[in-house]
Amino acid sequence: MIIIKVGGGKAINWDYLAEDLSSINEKYIIVHGANAFMKEISNKLGITQNLITSPSGHISRYTDAKTLELLTMVYCGLVNKKIVSCLQKHKINAVGLSGADGKLWLGIKKETILSKVGTKTKIITDSLTGKVESVNVELISMLLDKNYTPVITIPAITKDGELINVDNDRAVSVMAKDLQVKTLVFLFEESGLLEKFNDPTSKIDRINKDDLEKYLESSEGRMKKKLLGVKEAFAFGVKSVYFGDGRIEKPVSQALKGNGTVIN
Repeated sequence: MIIIKVGGGKAINWDYLAEDLSSINEKYIIVHGANAFMKEISNKLGITQNLITSPSGHISRYTDAKTLELLTMVYCGLVNKKIVSCLQKHKINAVGLSGADGKLWLGIKKETILSKVGTKTKIITDSLTGKVESVNVELISMLLDKNYTPVITIPAITKDGELINVDNDRAVSVMAKDLQVKTLVFLFEESGLLEKFNDPTSKIDRINKDDLEKYLESSEGRMKKKLLGVKEAFAFGVKSVYFGDGRIEKPVSQALKGNGTVIN
């Protein structure tokens, strides 16, 4: 089984992805983002998005009640159902789910978050964010056994039924652990991991998993959190991770052939 994490950029070609998946003879789970659509709709509605940078350089979204409502509307409403529709068009029997459905992603809310503002560090106590701790393996297995394809995104849910924003990339590592998945594919709007930010010619072909810390230190923005999720996935028993281009034809097949960045 493969977990495929697809980024939330607008240039991701879901028709290419669906065509590719329809020819892959292996069970898979899709986890997706929707960041570009979240930005677009936030701007249309006049809702400001506030980003938090931790002292270690990780970027996350400050999530108050209004942001969580919008996030739920965009991620597991609009974008999730568009993806399901596209997959169904290509004869893939997709089922769209949020991490809250059936307690698919059971998490805990963070009581405090540290935010670096200039030279100062601020403590935030009211952000509805957290992390996934466990996955409803029974629900996923039931769907896969009946030949449904789970298509999953945020939010997650706590044991008390509170919705929380979590990082999709790090949720994937917990899914890999609980489902004992050994292969992960990450698709986004680059040809692979770039050594130099925004320089397509600097793609890195292969990385030894033991060297990930070096790339974590030099990475920027969302890639830093993606690599942190990859590092956690290897600690949980994953054997191979493939970064590939979600804009091209046969994106999963090309990534698995090593045409992006291979980490093992």
